Amino acid sequence: MPRRLPEKSRYKEKRSKGYGRYGRPVQLEQMVRPSPVKEGEEYEVVIEDVGSKGDGICNIKGFRTYVRGAKTGDRVKMRITEVMGGFATAIVVEQTG
Repeated sequence: MPRRLPEKSRYKEKRSKGYGRYGRPVQLEQMVRPSPVKEGEEYEVVIEDVGSKGDGICNIKGFRTYVRGAKTGDRVKMRITEVMGGFATAIVVEQTG
């Protein structure tokens, strides 16, 4: 006997933007995490990895930061130049190690 396919519902589930599971509204603060860094701030970090474009990668308070001109293992003082949604970019101010 052939297997029956489930019937399609006549009622489409309506969800607008900003609504989570079960139709409950989601606060904007829950959807977007504020960045722990600000443009112009300086940090002393150790570069952990190198990205696909050759930029050094470090994490500041769990926030991914790409540092132009840095290599893996470098200890640098850097300045944040731009903060995007999920990452930041920076430049090397001085080599410290």
